[in-house]
Amino acid sequence: MRQWPIASVVRAPMEAHGKFGAMTIDTSPRLNTAGSILGNPVRRVEDPRFLSVGGTYVDDVRDPLLDGAAFVHYVRANVAHARIVSIDVSAARDAVGYIAAFTCADLDASGVGPFPPEMPIFPAAMARPWLARDVVRYVGEPVVAIVTSERGQGPDLGELVVIEYEPLPVVIDAVTALEPGAPVLFDGLDNNVSTTIPVLQTDDFDAALAACEVTVQLRIVNSKIAPAPIEPRSAASAWSEGRVHHWTTCQGPHPFRLFIAGAFGWDPENVRVITPDVGGGFGAKAVPYPEDVLLDWISKEINQPVRWFSNRSDDMVNLGHGRAQIQDVTMGGTRDGRITAYRINVTQDSGAYPRYGAYLPNMTKLMFPGVYDIANLSFSSRSAVTNTTPVVPFRGAGRPEASAAIERAVDRFAAEIGMDPAEVRRRNMLAPFASTHTTFGGAAYDCGDYPEMLSRALAAAGYDDLRAEQSRRRASGDSKLLGIGLSTYVEVTGAGASEYAMVEVLSNGKVRAHTGSTPYGTGHVTSWSMLISDQLGVPLSDIEVLFGDTDVIARGSVTGGSRSLQIAGSAMHGAAGEVSEQARALAAELLEAAVEDVVIDGARGVFRVAGSPAPVVTWAEVASAALARGSMLRSEFDFTQAGATFPSGAHVSVVEVDSETGQVTLLRHIACDDAGRLLNPLIVEGQVHGGIAQGAAQALLEEFRYDEDGNPLTSNFADYGIISATELPMVERVILETPSPLNPLGAKGIGESGTIGSTPAVQNAVIDALAHLGVRHVDMPMTAEKVWLAIQSA
Repeated sequence: MRQWPIASVVRAPMEAHGKFGAMTIDTSPRLNTAGSILGNPVRRVEDPRFLSVGGTYVDDVRDPLLDGAAFVHYVRANVAHARIVSIDVSAARDAVGYIAAFTCADLDASGVGPFPPEMPIFPAAMARPWLARDVVRYVGEPVVAIVTSERGQGPDLGELVVIEYEPLPVVIDAVTALEPGAPVLFDGLDNNVSTTIPVLQTDDFDAALAACEVTVQLRIVNSKIAPAPIEPRSAASAWSEGRVHHWTTCQGPHPFRLFIAGAFGWDPENVRVITPDVGGGFGAKAVPYPEDVLLDWISKEINQPVRWFSNRSDDMVNLGHGRAQIQDVTMGGTRDGRITAYRINVTQDSGAYPRYGAYLPNMTKLMFPGVYDIANLSFSSRSAVTNTTPVVPFRGAGRPEASAAIERAVDRFAAEIGMDPAEVRRRNMLAPFASTHTTFGGAAYDCGDYPEMLSRALAAAGYDDLRAEQSRRRASGDSKLLGIGLSTYVEVTGAGASEYAMVEVLSNGKVRAHTGSTPYGTGHVTSWSMLISDQLGVPLSDIEVLFGDTDVIARGSVTGGSRSLQIAGSAMHGAAGEVSEQARALAAELLEAAVEDVVIDGARGVFRVAGSPAPVVTWAEVASAALARGSMLRSEFDFTQAGATFPSGAHVSVVEVDSETGQVTLLRHIACDDAGRLLNPLIVEGQVHGGIAQGAAQALLEEFRYDEDGNPLTSNFADYGIISATELPMVERVILETPSPLNPLGAKGIGESGTIGSTPAVQNAVIDALAHLGVRHVDMPMTAEKVWLAIQSA
């Protein structure tokens, strides 16, 4: 018997513009006698500022500490792999505006070690230098830092720097990098392997696979893609009274501070990191980069504040890439649709230096069985360095790759046995569960109802009618082919995370809160304000949320992995709850009543005795009474979750393929995503829309490409296929809530769900449209050229 309530709401596409069913968007909710505001759609309180005067990004910062700042420009490698013969900066030294130039030799002379690795598991020989030392390993790698007096002088002076290269063999893909005889990219090593996961499989897997009535094999390509947030990277640095002040666009200033201190051997107390508004991150800004961290060393060397701004083309080849995973899968089972064996071998591209991307197959391994009950499983992987941009976490970080593999394999298996892919999924899904289910991959799923989410998505899509329309078009010879693609997924969020919050009431009754999490378009200020308003009964307009400054916020973590609401939100919920109890106790004294009889009347913003409208005391009166006693209504709260939560979902994608041109049009996309109990459906809607846009883009458009010499072919938006509203339909949402028992809010993550569910659904839809022609697979991105060639080949 399921112990959690399940709510279902089908959102019509136009409801995203202002109404959700019968619930009208409220811009200033507070607790009232009708109940909590939580679970209701609330417009983001951040948006009026962003849409009027705009945000304050690093480029906008005008702090007195940065007065007279110099500007840093990085001269980058224009070859993918070469030995550095010489570097000549003499011509730049004579140019107007020149202040200084630094190479790796200058860093070595000052005793600075290599750029710190993100994980100790990577080979020491593959350590990345701050600036290229002896060898450059990808186009765009920083080689020389030029410091100038004016912002626009750096590129001109950079043109005067002469670097002589001796070309070396180039390897641009991980599969080739692992082949016998491939050029080894790092001296002192025998191969290009950065990490390995040896074969992990159930007992007698090989025998079970051999016994399958039907087996299918295929290779799935998760292309290398660029995160491309709206705001490129930028940073600034200034020293004052022995402390460095560092501004940066990142996903967590506190981890960044520890990284800076560790990299240079400085006391963390002497490092301040400020993260103002951030124009998107998607995981790529969760990790530090040499160019921004190095500013602190440069500023100290020249005894002058410095600033650095990356342009779009630089960011396209230097902001870490995502995905870049090749999967060889085998699936086997019975002709009546039961999947009995599944094997996946992963080849992960690390890029030129192993960063978190080299570790991503571990996340894929954790989730590789998906939502299915499969008895026999096998997983293995190898990550390899290549002469391309290093790979970092990108929205989903290993979990979309797991879903891409198994969901594509399920469709391929269904086609082989001639069974509807929805029916194959139904026959193999785990049964509903409200307590922990542990998978072979080591994931402890907290709760979920996978058959229900699939049923709701199919019903909302009108699946049977879509199949009937597909059959009609095929019978009539219509050149516009209809495809229906399915995917299901489960992902891990909030694992091993802890977060900090503080809530205090000021003498005027207004509330100030601190959060260790860092918003970057995620609506944190609104969400945390809702949680505070729910506990204290104050309007959102009376709540101020501060973030992003290590001198102001006591501690904090990285915002990523869809952990914010369940971890940081639970911390804010706990802090606000403690303040509420403090305030009720003091209000009871002022009202001369028992604490248990005092209630917060949010509709009026007062405290009163239950059942009596008067007398009352206000928040300002209670806060002033606390201050008069030498204390403050204030609470600090740290929340650590006991385990990970596991959001899940089912997506249905409907496409139209022009058989004469190969052009794909995404007609509809239906998403049922279970993120546990929802705090604000409007914010969830935005997260899912954005995620589906990125996932559909990976399936149809996005691929960072290189020529055979390692030269980038897609280094700007004229060449790289960023998706726009023109290519996207309105998303149709179906709500399913299975509240997690692991946090007081019952929340699971939602920030990456749309990305995880949409990519295989769109890919399956395109292949489904072509299936009657004999097409069994098309690699992503499924451009018109690829689709047309698949039709011709079939």
